[in-house]
Amino acid sequence: MTEEKEEKTVSVGELKDEQLQRATEEATDFKDKYYRTLAELENTRKRLQKEKSEMMQFSAQNVISEFLRPLDEMEKVLGFKEQMSDEVRNWAMGFEMLMSQFKDVLSSYQVFPFDSHGEQFDPHLHEAVEIEETSEKPEGLIVEEFVKGYKCGNRVLRPARVKVAKPPKEVTNQEETNDE
Repeated sequence: MTEEKEEKTVSVGELKDEQLQRATEEATDFKDKYYRTLAELENTRKRLQKEKSEMMQFSAQNVISEFLRPLDEMEKVLGFKEQMSDEVRNWAMGFEMLMSQFKDVLSSYQVFPFDSHGEQFDPHLHEAVEIEETSEKPEGLIVEEFVKGYKCGNRVLRPARVKVAKPPKEVTNQEETNDE
């Protein structure tokens, strides 16, 4: 009978050790899952905050880009200041001051125009609205800028609208005979 008691005692002791080991493993597993969940929540919070910031910046840039066309038109009108009467020229000076203030606001948001004349055509920065066939200038060179392009940091708010140089078509003898 004592032998049976010893077997039961050993079995109960081993059973308790197994339960303790299982409970410890489960606790470690739950702790690991808890830390992973915390890390995921923190990453999600940071991602949502970044997305919110980008959406606000994007919407502000959209509003700013809507003001660019009227500013361009005002600059064109003010370009004829020398041809205006004295009274209108005084008004034009006031509008130039307003234009300067608008440009200051744009620069405070890191919105700057970029010059394209004489540059190589880049479809990310430019919109070709006209092509000039010429042998005097290299292919893809911007010959004229119709509308200024604007950037906000590295992002293009509005591409510049430009005229691009292209080599002239070579007329072959067969095309000449077809034209006659």
